[in-house]
Amino acid sequence: MENQVDEKLHTLRHSCSHIMAQAVQQLYPQAKLAIGPAIENGFYYDFDIEGVTLSDENLKEIEKVMKKLIAQNLTFEKYTIPDVEAQIEEFKKEGEIYKAELLEEHKNDNPTLYLTKDRNGNVLFNDLCSGPHIESTKEIKAFKLMSVAGAYWRGNEKNKMLQRIYATAFLTKEELDDYINQLEEAKRRDHRKLGSQLDLFSVRDEIGGGLVLWHPNLYTVREQIENYWREEHRKRDYVIVQTPQLAKTKLWELSGHIDHYKENMFFIQKEDESDDQYIVKPMNCPFHILIYQSQRHSYRDLPLRMAELGTVYRREKSGALSGLTRVQGFTQDDAHIFCTPEQLVDEINNIIDFVSDTMKIFNMTFEVELSTRPESYVGDIKNWELAEAGLKEAMDKRGMKYEINEGDGAFYGPKIDFKVKDALKRTWQCATIQLDFNLPERFEIKYQDKDGTLKTPVMLHRVIFGSMERFHGILIEHYAGAFPAWLAPHQVALVPIADRHNDYMEEVYKKLRQKGIRVIFEEKSESMNYKIRDYLQNKKVPYVLVAGDKEIESQKVAIRKRGVGQIGEMSIDEFIDKLLNEIQTKGSFEIK
Repeated sequence: MENQVDEKLHTLRHSCSHIMAQAVQQLYPQAKLAIGPAIENGFYYDFDIEGVTLSDENLKEIEKVMKKLIAQNLTFEKYTIPDVEAQIEEFKKEGEIYKAELLEEHKNDNPTLYLTKDRNGNVLFNDLCSGPHIESTKEIKAFKLMSVAGAYWRGNEKNKMLQRIYATAFLTKEELDDYINQLEEAKRRDHRKLGSQLDLFSVRDEIGGGLVLWHPNLYTVREQIENYWREEHRKRDYVIVQTPQLAKTKLWELSGHIDHYKENMFFIQKEDESDDQYIVKPMNCPFHILIYQSQRHSYRDLPLRMAELGTVYRREKSGALSGLTRVQGFTQDDAHIFCTPEQLVDEINNIIDFVSDTMKIFNMTFEVELSTRPESYVGDIKNWELAEAGLKEAMDKRGMKYEINEGDGAFYGPKIDFKVKDALKRTWQCATIQLDFNLPERFEIKYQDKDGTLKTPVMLHRVIFGSMERFHGILIEHYAGAFPAWLAPHQVALVPIADRHNDYMEEVYKKLRQKGIRVIFEEKSESMNYKIRDYLQNKKVPYVLVAGDKEIESQKVAIRKRGVGQIGEMSIDEFIDKLLNEIQTKGSFEIK
């Protein structure tokens, strides 16, 4: 049923894109049409409009014309082009150079036009299209034009820049309203905006795009996550290592990265021809293999699970960079597992358990994709088939639902990708398991099996968070900047009712600090109510403790909780015990 709804929505959006193109040409007769497909959350259409730069006001005008067209109950009719060459010439005469180019490309594919007709059967508009479409415009109930952006024809920067109108349509107005509200909420949660508002991070031109400055507030959050990471890895029998930030070119030649990843790598310019050239590391895996190589291993040593919070650098186009979620320098919570073929399925399941346990802490669910062999791959195809079968077996045994993403594996092996869902039900790529038969063979690493023979181990690449930068960007938006107490940069803020209560609050401050609680106490001139609002709403501190004459007399504090308000009074020792319990359980038992 869900697939039927998706198909119907896709068709509706595609038809709506035709109506948008018709409206644009009605308003701007000089407009030339490019392409107008339906996409995941709506549709777009690319236009070449000489002398017009579209603005928000133009979009409003286009919407008005679209509504008038829709009200006419226009029909869509498929028309097979009888003489393709003649139609190409017709498009050229009309100035529709992009349609002519597309038709020339598809002239042997039985190309069709879709005609938009009025009630009398008059053709008002046509578009080169394979369909399908809805029967008539009366089915279009809810749509909205969202924005305008530049887009090169065919995505090639050597071609002309066109104007792309992004829009969306839904089956009902309620669904459209929900979507618009979600977009507004997403804007409110934008980690770049909150990053500035909450003093979390910055990116400066003086350093370079995609290279992040972690401010104290966000680094405090990261510190808690790293502490969790280390504790959990040790519990799960990983060894933790540290490796260099750069290595000689010959390491990357041996690993195969030079052949398959060169355009994404940063090279250090050599001063002299006799000098070895170095590359800033884009991956941690070759280093971990060298650590494995440093000792002899038998089957008894395996699985060997090696983990590192390893910072890597990968060259990205400046236009692709965005806040924390798309950067050039980032820290992977990386791990490589060396195991026997017999241990493979169990190891994959252990990693899936690790991902599941971790995401529950953040109240996140996930979807799973299996990405298979790409066109450009290295290694023996038989090993690829074994690798893909191993990943499938692990997921099938535990009854996991997963999608197959054909041809999207890494160049050295297939992978399982975990698409994490945040509070707005958006999906983000985070955890990954990649199976690799290639690198162990390239580096000729071995273990001695039970029968005394030397064999090549299977290697698993694995991350839980993906990159610390990206995951923190996701977390900021997931929590809308209001981190739970165990992560919050400041867990408690203190507000005395008057200056005479400062000494008492100073004692409370010392007690909290002694217990390792992150507390803020600022002697400001603003009113008590202003301070409380500022801490809870603007700075998003989980708890504010207030004290005046009454609290000092009873040796208690009045507690305000973020998002709740007043929750009563208690002794400072009782509050500390409850807060420490909340921190220890990562929010499982919040103070009521």
